[in-house]
Amino acid sequence: MAVGSKDLTSEQLRGLGDDRLVDELKKAKEELFNLRFQSATGQLENHGRLRAVRKDIARIYTEMRERELGIGAAPSKGGQA
Repeated sequence: MAVGSKDLTSEQLRGLGDDRLVDELKKAKEELFNLRFQSATGQLENHGRLRAVRKDIARIYTEMRERELGIGAAPSKGGQA
């Protein structure tokens, strides 16, 4: 799944397991760090990518919080892992 793209929708996040959500969050945070570093050094060409990655991180945190509160449920064993 591409981070920071339209491929990362809320519906797809609901289909991921808890471990996979944590992995996606880690990848998104690493990408955000790299983008910020590129921006600080003047090497960043696509500034819209920063916003997209931040939104992806927010979507992941929202899904994790919904599961914590019992609003959303983790997928069953038959779902993607």
